[in-house]
Amino acid sequence: MKIAAIRATPVNIPLEAPYLWSYGSLAGFSKTIVEVETTDGLVGLGEGPSPANAATILNMFAPRLIGQDPIDIEACERLCLPSWRGVYTDVDFASIRAFGAVEMALWDLRGKAWGRPLHDLFGGRVRDTVAFTDYFSFREQKDGVGGESDPQAVLDYCLRQRENFGTTMFEGKLSTADPGPSIRTLERLREGLGDEAILRIDSNKAYSLSAAIRIARAIDPLDIRAWEDPVSSFEDMAKLRQHTAIRFSVHTPELRRAVALGVPDAFCTDVNVHGGIGRALKFIAACELMGLDFWCYSGDSGIASTVYLHLAAAHEHIREPSQSLFHMQPFDVIEEGPLRPRDNVVPVPTGPGIGVTLSQDKLAFCHRHFVEHGPFNKFHDPDRPGVFRRLPLS
Repeated sequence: MKIAAIRATPVNIPLEAPYLWSYGSLAGFSKTIVEVETTDGLVGLGEGPSPANAATILNMFAPRLIGQDPIDIEACERLCLPSWRGVYTDVDFASIRAFGAVEMALWDLRGKAWGRPLHDLFGGRVRDTVAFTDYFSFREQKDGVGGESDPQAVLDYCLRQRENFGTTMFEGKLSTADPGPSIRTLERLREGLGDEAILRIDSNKAYSLSAAIRIARAIDPLDIRAWEDPVSSFEDMAKLRQHTAIRFSVHTPELRRAVALGVPDAFCTDVNVHGGIGRALKFIAACELMGLDFWCYSGDSGIASTVYLHLAAAHEHIREPSQSLFHMQPFDVIEEGPLRPRDNVVPVPTGPGIGVTLSQDKLAFCHRHFVEHGPFNKFHDPDRPGVFRRLPLS
């Protein structure tokens, strides 16, 4: 079995309404969907975090990989990427993430060729369902959806999620320039959802250390399960630790610094930031060894999101809910999507490989959206269009 063809398609995954975060307003996500086809007619699916990955995959990787053995992932990586561990001044992170999309498809092919789901290739399933948080935020209105602009409106949204889907695990933005509205929203959520609800927050590095200290004092009584990126650096986070017992999480996968500084307490990443599933597995194992939690990223299509299902299913150490924007995503590229948690959980697929089916019609729709509208600008500031926000450093 050899690699016969590689396809890489840039797509848009729109949200039902734009949500507000520290850098502006986000209306959706732009990705690259990868198909690796073999001489035996199998097709492996992968997903890259940027539409720019498509050109790298088609122009740089595909000519090197056609005719290669798709099972030998290590050999495929050596053909596409130079050694990049420890050479950080020269690392091409864009190529590493692009290869992660191809590598995901190669893992899918392994599972399909061997007739086993991904979680079996990772060592076996320890759980049949995986927990996810449901996202909340202040949102702009679009086509009669969204428009939550005050604490009561956000609480009403979360109460509807609980009524409609059984959601009791929530994660949302605490990133307004004036933290007052965000703090009042958390107070309203804790009061309205009760003590049994899990509340996690994400500030996307919005605050200086001094502001974060003041925020911590205000939200400490609210039993916040984790606070993601409250400040811009691990060093400031270590100083913030002296003022709060709230656990911290980050997207930056710098394990050595975390161990040295004692913060963060958890990492939340996608697989591409590590260069693919194989390296993500090693990172998760290292987190377990060091006593640090790990959970998975949000904002992907059903392909990468289902990979997260397999990772969590195969690792007892992934004990906290992963992130999801599933209920805010009306579109997907897979037949089985968009994924829809019920009572906080999504079943783990048992079919071979990733266990999902690419819908050519849905793929065409999402690609057409990309072509007609261009990639989503997640740094669009509705208050100052055309000017990028700057966040405080200290």
